[in-house]
Amino acid sequence: MSTTRDALGCAAIAAAVFGAALLEGSPARPTALAVLSIGVAAPLMLRERMPLTAATVSSVVALLGFAVPGWSGKVVAMAACGAAAYYRPNRLAVVLTISVLGFLLVPAVVASRPVGTTAVLTEMIITSIAPAVLGYAVRLRAERAEQLARLHRAEAARTVAEERAGIAREVHDAVGHHLTAIRMQATAARHVLTDASPVATATLNTINDLAARALSEVRDMLETLRDKPSGSRVEEIAELVDRLSTSDRKITFEVTGDIGDLPPLIDHGGYRLAQEALTNAIRHSGAGAITVNVAREADSVVITVQDNGPSTYVSAEGSGVRGMRERARLLGGTVTISVARPHGWRVRAVLPARVGR
Repeated sequence: MSTTRDALGCAAIAAAVFGAALLEGSPARPTALAVLSIGVAAPLMLRERMPLTAATVSSVVALLGFAVPGWSGKVVAMAACGAAAYYRPNRLAVVLTISVLGFLLVPAVVASRPVGTTAVLTEMIITSIAPAVLGYAVRLRAERAEQLARLHRAEAARTVAEERAGIAREVHDAVGHHLTAIRMQATAARHVLTDASPVATATLNTINDLAARALSEVRDMLETLRDKPSGSRVEEIAELVDRLSTSDRKITFEVTGDIGDLPPLIDHGGYRLAQEALTNAIRHSGAGAITVNVAREADSVVITVQDNGPSTYVSAEGSGVRGMRERARLLGGTVTISVARPHGWRVRAVLPARVGR
């Protein structure tokens, strides 16, 4: 379906370019106009899978039709260069080279007359650079929107998990306490009332059994509300880094030592600390590069998140930083936040990682 839609779209573009040339009264033969129009539009079918090839072929065809009056295939080639910058943002220099060669340098060299006025030269420079820059800007905007959406989803999931854990604690403390008290009272009454009737004894036994069963069921149900330690692990930080890294914000993940046998609570807590530190760096630092390092030492695991943003973006400890410190404290570790050199911030979490002790 997608291939058919692309083919129809390219055919419509070719027809539009061909029709515009006829309306402009181009002196070229209709057959030549048709071949040029199809040749400049057809490569757009490869704009997602082979964007650089599509931009090159379309630009070459546009150059072949450079001297044809009234033919507007250059606009299609510009669109192909913009698509190449969008789908290959890491190859922007290559796309700019194709665009500048196709729309500025080669036309200036092969033109049968001088470029002309400054306005004409300015137009040629803008049309040679604008497609790649525009495509790259649209890609960055899309990536940032996607990254922001992922951050919002992660924060929403974390908020829900914290609320669920809070509900679980409250229910366990309140309901569990009362059920335990009921069971203890029934057991005490059964032992004290030695001369009670069989019906009273059976009733007390029933109360004791029902309280015990209800307490067990409440505990089982509360387990489904808890953010279980097995949910995420330190080694899954690599996947988190891949999801959050973009072409204008490169995030790297480094591991030193074996992190495969961390205690469950430390494994999960370390992941959450790295997630929170990354979220803060992405949202507030304006950094172009972030490094996440996990180092396994003899009795601890050290997680460091460092960015290269300005060292002035943190003005106060927000709830995220306080949450990291509290989580680390509950795990028996520490979190240190300091200014990095030459600039940026460093979040360093040290958690105990003793196994089998």
